[in-house]
Amino acid sequence: MGEGSGGGGTGEGTAGGGRAGAAADKRALRRALLAARAALPQEELRRAAGAVVRHALGLAELTGARAVAAYVPVGREPGGPELLDALRGRGVRVLLPVLLPDDDLDWAVYEGPGSLARAGRGLLEPTGPRLGPDAVTAAGAVLLPGLAVDRRGTRLGRGGGSYDRGLARVESAGAAPARVVLLHSGELLAAEVPAEPHDRPVHAAVTPEGVHRFTA
Repeated sequence: MGEGSGGGGTGEGTAGGGRAGAAADKRALRRALLAARAALPQEELRRAAGAVVRHALGLAELTGARAVAAYVPVGREPGGPELLDALRGRGVRVLLPVLLPDDDLDWAVYEGPGSLARAGRGLLEPTGPRLGPDAVTAAGAVLLPGLAVDRRGTRLGRGGGSYDRGLARVESAGAAPARVVLLHSGELLAAEVPAEPHDRPVHAAVTPEGVHRFTA
């Protein structure tokens, strides 16, 4: 990604340079955001988790969805398993990702806390039958991890591109689920997040302060 044609002064070379610059800017921003998360005290993390779960459960997009693609927060990611259990308790079919060797995502149904197992990169993944990467296209809403989002709805992830691939698959199938990112306080940025062609904007962000909506 971000490689030009090598021809001096060509449009492709200029675009390639722009993509390389955006990727470098993203890496620098990720480092700063991860450092800020690492400095959060445990009490703040617990408070944020409860508030994010509470606001997320009030989203109309989740209330009306029969299936939701979500994830299991790990480390200092906001949210918690309570959100998954509450959705499942409502009768929602909760789909959780399984990271594939090429960083694409397979999916499986969440069947409760006992259905999760430790996986690579510190992840918790569902142990049920794999449904295939296309399973996400059946979701009425997609909950996304992220490090930040700007006022345009441009999400900054961790750089693997896994969720952007999944969202591209959803678009190709003609589906239009609500895309929602869960964040900490201070991660809704006034400055623009560097964007690349593969980035898919979100419709809303949930922070401890409430729900923030965008025109994605």
